[in-house]
Amino acid sequence: MENRSHPPGRATRLCIVRHGETDWNAVRRIQGHVDVPLSAVGHAQARAAGNALASEGLAAIYSSDLTRARQTAEATAHLTHVTLQLTSGLRERHFGVFQGLTYAEAAVQFPEAYARHQARDDAHFAPPDGESLHDLALRIAGVCDDIVRRHAGETVAIFTHGGVLDVLYRRALGRPLTAPRDFAIPNAGINWIAVVDDCWSLLTWAERDHLDSVRDEL
Repeated sequence: MENRSHPPGRATRLCIVRHGETDWNAVRRIQGHVDVPLSAVGHAQARAAGNALASEGLAAIYSSDLTRARQTAEATAHLTHVTLQLTSGLRERHFGVFQGLTYAEAAVQFPEAYARHQARDDAHFAPPDGESLHDLALRIAGVCDDIVRRHAGETVAIFTHGGVLDVLYRRALGRPLTAPRDFAIPNAGINWIAVVDDCWSLLTWAERDHLDSVRDEL
């Protein structure tokens, strides 16, 4: 991957951060749109991420409006004195009937739907009452493309969720939504993407030197 300090051309740099840990992350409970706050560990991770980003020259900070993302972003906004802008468009994927259940519980209560979800071989499949990978990717592309248009050539922080990071990683590398996931998405990990003339490239992924301990959502 390229050194994130020297992106090609006049790039827009996106620093995309997953929210800090919650109590639900710790017990592998599916959150989706359920509004779960950070745990004490998550708050510490948020502060660590804020300290790591304080000198990056951020022009703007955007966040999902769900509490766990907002609380993570607030630490960076406080340290950088940059106004935090909230948007529901950066929310996690809606997991429908799986929300509130642990992965193990979802597998037992909805075996057919959960098996299709885990197979990840159909981007248009959605859990009952939930959102498909295809629709999630369209939603996130719209929001992020708008952010890039607003901040061309600038450095922007985006605080969001594991499912969102999953689709952005694939977009930057040109990977299909249905490919197995073989990359980490740690809580409060820092990830850098450069955008030049609508071309996305991955600079660094899952930076975690600022964290004492991390938990991947899967």
